[in-house]
Amino acid sequence: MKVFNTLTRQKEEFKPLVAGKVSMYVCGPTVYNYIHIGNARSVIAFDTIRRYFEYRGYDVKYVSNFTDVDDKMINEARKEHTTVGELADRYIKAFMEDTEALNIEPATLHPRATHEIQEIIDFVQDLIDKGFAYEVDGDVYYRAKKFPNYGQLSDQNIAELEEGASEHINEEEQDKKEDPIDFALWKAQKDDDEIAWDSPWGKGRPGWHIECSVMSTKYLGDTIDIHGGGQDLEFPHHENEIAQSEAKTGKKFVNYWMHNGFVTVGKKQEKMSKSLHNFVTVHDILKQIDPQVLRFYMSSVQYRRPINYSEDGLKQAETVLKRYQNTLRNLDARLMDEQETLEDSILRDNLTQAKAEFIEAMDDDFNVQNALSIMYDLTSNLNTHLQKNKVDKPALKKAKKLLLAWLEIFGVSFNEKQTENDDEIEVMVAKRDEARKNKNWAESDRLRDELQAKGIVIEDTPQGTRWHRA
Repeated sequence: MKVFNTLTRQKEEFKPLVAGKVSMYVCGPTVYNYIHIGNARSVIAFDTIRRYFEYRGYDVKYVSNFTDVDDKMINEARKEHTTVGELADRYIKAFMEDTEALNIEPATLHPRATHEIQEIIDFVQDLIDKGFAYEVDGDVYYRAKKFPNYGQLSDQNIAELEEGASEHINEEEQDKKEDPIDFALWKAQKDDDEIAWDSPWGKGRPGWHIECSVMSTKYLGDTIDIHGGGQDLEFPHHENEIAQSEAKTGKKFVNYWMHNGFVTVGKKQEKMSKSLHNFVTVHDILKQIDPQVLRFYMSSVQYRRPINYSEDGLKQAETVLKRYQNTLRNLDARLMDEQETLEDSILRDNLTQAKAEFIEAMDDDFNVQNALSIMYDLTSNLNTHLQKNKVDKPALKKAKKLLLAWLEIFGVSFNEKQTENDDEIEVMVAKRDEARKNKNWAESDRLRDELQAKGIVIEDTPQGTRWHRA
């Protein structure tokens, strides 16, 4: 299996720290609002990657945090006349509801920054003791230039970073920092109503970057297999995580850095973000479209590539999903019919080849586009086979198992629940069949119209009548 490592800018063979196990840390949301489609891209991309690892037999420990204290949280809480904690609880609940609708596997752990305060304080103190950090008036800063590889992940030039930073920090920060590129590990309380905790440096709260270093090393170890997140986190967030973590532990922090592409919108393909006010929240869009369609649309593009969000893209995803669903329905119907089975060596060879090609595509840095192309071709072969008078039922059982397992990687499940009126529908379908048999076309049409009014789709096939809900 090959994985593109942002740190080395090349595909590398994936070799886990422990055979058969994968440790993954993926940066979660700052919970001051509903997640938008751009946030969902990261959640879906890494859930798809996790699911594929599990499909390949790996035991995955997946940790994704909640940032539940920072400037945005404090400002929003003041605006809404609530507490930071109450704000966080509300949007964590919304996040869990939205991601459940998108069929995201729950993380092994969802730690929160405010639940790790003592560990954060201890981590910062260790960096001070090692000479990598310093305190000024209750703030604690990290000496970025003291870390020899600072800027490597994001391919940043230190001199250019210093020049850029000096233009963006205010005079007060300039006076406190030894160097403009130094970053905050701990922030002193500014106002009495600002959320804060006691520390050796006075009342304050954690900086943004430190929490992920603390939580990833606490729950996954000093070195982990994979750290993921959006491309916008490469610098400064992930760059700072490396500097903090490796300065403390003296060990390599992450073996494989993975970053997903942005979601863009409009003809200019601008990045979707809250700051540009061009975002669509998952909470709102799920009121309008099937969550499964959104999930499939977002997972059908290779994780490193950008997605241009559009109505046409959603409609295309819905069409493809219906194709898979109809193929599986027809497959089930042929498995249950009373026709004899007839071995088909071509179909069996197609299944063997498709499985090998699917794995080859996904093993190549999770190339979902090629994998979905293989799935699509297989459904074409299956649909041709399903039209035959006699089908290869053992091969169809294998095909069903393959398709369901592959769709599961993309978070798609077609479990159609039975309802109380299924028996009633069956009776109406049987009456229509009887009317057709007696050439009572008026009664047949009347029953068909009545079924359609109930949202029932009727299919007349050589093997008999099939029905399903629209």
